[in-house]
Amino acid sequence: MAWMCGCYGLVMLVLGVMGQKLPTRDEGLFQMQIRDKALFHDSSVMPDGAEISGYLFRDTPKRYYFVVEEDNTPLLVTVTPCDAPLEWRLTLQELPEDRSGEGSGEPEPLEQQKQQVTANEGTELFTYKGNDVESFISTSSPSGLYQMEIISTEKDSNFKIYSTTTPESDQPYPELPYDPRVDVTALGRTTVTLAWKPTPTGSVLGQPIQYCVVINKEHNFKSLCAAEAKMSLDDAFMIAPKPGRDFSPFDFAHFGFIPSENDFNKDRSLTTNRALSNKMSRTYIPKPKVADIQKICIGNKNIFTVTDLKPDTQFYFDVFAVNTGTNMSTAYVGTFARTKEEAKQKTVELKDGKVTDVFIKRKGSKFLRFAPVSSHQRVTLFVHACLDAVQVQVRRDGKLVLSQNVEGVRQFQLRGKPKAKYLIRLRGSRKGASTLKVLASTRAGGKQPFPALPEDTRIKAFDKLRTCSSVTVAWLGTQERNKYCVYKREVSESYGEEHRRREQNQCAGPESRRKSEKVLCKYFHSANLQKAVTTETITGLEAGKSYLLDVYVVGHSGHSVKYQSKLVKTRKYC
Repeated sequence: MAWMCGCYGLVMLVLGVMGQKLPTRDEGLFQMQIRDKALFHDSSVMPDGAEISGYLFRDTPKRYYFVVEEDNTPLLVTVTPCDAPLEWRLTLQELPEDRSGEGSGEPEPLEQQKQQVTANEGTELFTYKGNDVESFISTSSPSGLYQMEIISTEKDSNFKIYSTTTPESDQPYPELPYDPRVDVTALGRTTVTLAWKPTPTGSVLGQPIQYCVVINKEHNFKSLCAAEAKMSLDDAFMIAPKPGRDFSPFDFAHFGFIPSENDFNKDRSLTTNRALSNKMSRTYIPKPKVADIQKICIGNKNIFTVTDLKPDTQFYFDVFAVNTGTNMSTAYVGTFARTKEEAKQKTVELKDGKVTDVFIKRKGSKFLRFAPVSSHQRVTLFVHACLDAVQVQVRRDGKLVLSQNVEGVRQFQLRGKPKAKYLIRLRGSRKGASTLKVLASTRAGGKQPFPALPEDTRIKAFDKLRTCSSVTVAWLGTQERNKYCVYKREVSESYGEEHRRREQNQCAGPESRRKSEKVLCKYFHSANLQKAVTTETITGLEAGKSYLLDVYVVGHSGHSVKYQSKLVKTRKYC
């Protein structure tokens, strides 16, 4: 018998140079087997030309059988380990002659043939141990009953088996190109671009092919089912068997049933001397986090950029060509790469009592350092978030002393220490860029640089007091006497809430406005917060027009804060 083992591409090469006429498969029988999944899904019978999936308990072997009816038949058997290394052995038992005196010529039932295999060890054709996708290939196999025995000695495991007597015409696995490597063509802090040569199965033979990319931080995978097993929720547990399933004696032993002595007398396995208690022990392996492993199927493109990776981190990349017609796949030679480090940011030095303007990119960060030159008992930190909320973290000599989200103007009191140094980290919004004003001071007392604000900074418009040429508005104040300036700007009919939100920069002061937009400035405060409200009627407006109103409160040091803008419209008819 001429046989060999190796990759699937080698099978095609060997068979291609053979001049013999190949036997054909009974296509009607094959199609019936494929449609009737109950025939082989939970059975020990292997169908010709189809891939089956199986599950192994640790140290508990399984046996599968198939029949080759004619001599000189090509044979291919491929085993794909999914989560653990496997041991498997392929043996041959010649088909028994008909022993009945009737000479009916009818073959014996497969169950009787399997019993005779148990009684006779047969001829060992091939053995393998490992976690590679491995194949047994023979260009001319004798007729007989073939037995596949497979076991996982490390842990419970999934696996796949494919067998066929027509390997030249089937070609279920996508063929790898002459250069099966995955190349890294570009590398960034959070992105990696991959490229690979297309499979001839899709580009030459025109079969339906898609590529799936797997990204993780641990190692490369040798098969797609190995990656999928890693991602599975039920990695360490068996699915409950369906009613009517045919169990092997080992399956019965696992569920607590004691097999008959005759069943085991002549039962040879790869683990004869292993104790049943060892078979029953199970080790739970926690499911990896979603972020630790990803599978992305990208169609038939052979260039792909992986995004949103962590900087300065090593990742492993695998590409699998998947035949979408058969759902069978072939692994390219994977690669790995380390993303670039984040650019070291310059730390901004804060001066005692001075306001510093800070700009942060979308989802970016900025670091500020404050090192008082004199001994101090406390530090007052002012943060004015001009747009969306930002996250503020403060560490004093490496110890975290503050972590809060800030919107608008906030003041924090930090306990001081002699010669202490403060590192302030500002993290921007996911929505867009952030602008801030930051001040740190060790000076006790004195007037604050930023004006005090009420909790509610909205402007209220009175609809009943609207006229064709005026609107009346109100806003809240505080107990601190401050200067308030009102500005107006005519806007178009299409101006909406989204436009107003984009222009809501609280740090843009009155100095950024045109003189023609100024309505008035006035001072206001109230000792009683319940009465700290002021109203103003804005006149000289045109009928049926829309206006954007802004109120700025100006502090003693000249720093201003803008209230939330208000969109109003005069009456069209009066």
